[in-house]
Amino acid sequence: MYAIDVELMARLITATKGIRMGTRDLFLAAERVINVERAFIVREGIRRGDDYPPRNEFEEILPDGPFRGVKLYREKYDRMLDEYYELRGWNSKTGIPLKVKLEELKLNDVASDLGVRQMNGNPSWK
Repeated sequence: MYAIDVELMARLITATKGIRMGTRDLFLAAERVINVERAFIVREGIRRGDDYPPRNEFEEILPDGPFRGVKLYREKYDRMLDEYYELRGWNSKTGIPLKVKLEELKLNDVASDLGVRQMNGNPSWK
């Protein structure tokens, strides 16, 4: 697998596209992409319950591979998902990006689309 340094990526974009981009700009662009992707799948009906592995992953110990002997615990997974959603600016109960987060990223059109299509009357849409 190939990996490229973020600073180098920003310099390459600046050099090849003529768009002045620093590392902060690159991270912001990535955050916008992640939120647009999430908004799209939310619009299609995906919610927090869909962000879990199959139930048997919580019931069985992994028999082989690099995580041999490891078992997932639902409570730990729930806490991890809560933390991930909080860091992303998404509702911890539903996994829906919060309106304030989308607006912070200047994704007002995405926020409006979600608001009109899915969130009318939903108290979790703030």
